[in-house]
Amino acid sequence: MSDYLAQSAIPAEVRMISGCQDSQTSADVSNVATFQLPDPAGRAGGACTSALLKTLYADQKKPDEDLSFQDVLMSIRETLSSGSYTQIPQLSSSRRLDIETPFHIVPEGSTGVRRAVLIGINYVGQQGELSGCHNDVLNIKDYIMDVHGFEEQNITVIMDDGYHPNPTRANIIAAYTQLVADSEPGDVCFCHYSGHGGKLQDDDGDEDDGYDETLVPLDYQSEGQIRDDDIFNILVGPMQSGVTLTCIMDCCHSGTVLDLPYVFKADGESSQMEMPSSFKLGPLLSMAAGLASAGKLGNGGKAIAGVLALLGCLAATSAGGSSMGCGALAGDDKSERAISALKDYASVTPAM
Repeated sequence: MSDYLAQSAIPAEVRMISGCQDSQTSADVSNVATFQLPDPAGRAGGACTSALLKTLYADQKKPDEDLSFQDVLMSIRETLSSGSYTQIPQLSSSRRLDIETPFHIVPEGSTGVRRAVLIGINYVGQQGELSGCHNDVLNIKDYIMDVHGFEEQNITVIMDDGYHPNPTRANIIAAYTQLVADSEPGDVCFCHYSGHGGKLQDDDGDEDDGYDETLVPLDYQSEGQIRDDDIFNILVGPMQSGVTLTCIMDCCHSGTVLDLPYVFKADGESSQMEMPSSFKLGPLLSMAAGLASAGKLGNGGKAIAGVLALLGCLAATSAGGSSMGCGALAGDDKSERAISALKDYASVTPAM
């Protein structure tokens, strides 16, 4: 049932490779009032992107043999370890993905438009300035054009290099919003972010560790960071069903920055994708309900907004959360209403 609900909350097929787990930090950045960019010296700025390209695009050539998702993640981990980096890369997805399937950005037989948003922030002139994020973007751009057939006119590049649009909070959000608006079923999307990541105290109770993971735009001091909830509401949830979206997030605290339910960690112990016991399905469904009620969920179904809200509330209650507010949705007999909701839900949702 959790697979079914996750697919309903995230209509598009979304997967992400992140440079590290949420718990792997470069600095204490939980207090927005005192946030400062961490010192990059000795850190993993660009390490994930470099390791990925070493695996998939060494000498500007794709591998002679097909690699599985697991092969790619474990190779990234091996490369990072050889360079004395301690972070553990991970793959997360909106679907329970077989990690033995061949790695791909463009599904076999895809004929749709291929679009990309590539963001590199060196924070030029700021404390915590990075040096490799622009190179990351340019190298990734070469890779997706050469290997995966992306075309220049469909690639948006945002960098603080004085030439491209600056990676401000507004510009990043606008690029993600436009990517969603332009994409249709059958299209392929790719997003890459290389820069600082952060953590802010969770403001809505949906994080197990009490913190939202964030992207840190160039103007974070005046405009704030971009929370994982923002990214879900702007990019992940609204992306249409039938679109394949792959994201590479090369920043600290990036493990769950897209709030995707299924995870594979390249830690040498994980053998498959699974939904972590700490993942809160209720808040995911509630966010999807909010999008659906506004007609912005990727399947366009306003009709399921109430059902998602009800299921999110019940999921939170069953996980030990408060049932406050469920009464208005579920009435006195929550179980009976839940069964009815599931039946209604099935009648307006395509079968899996």
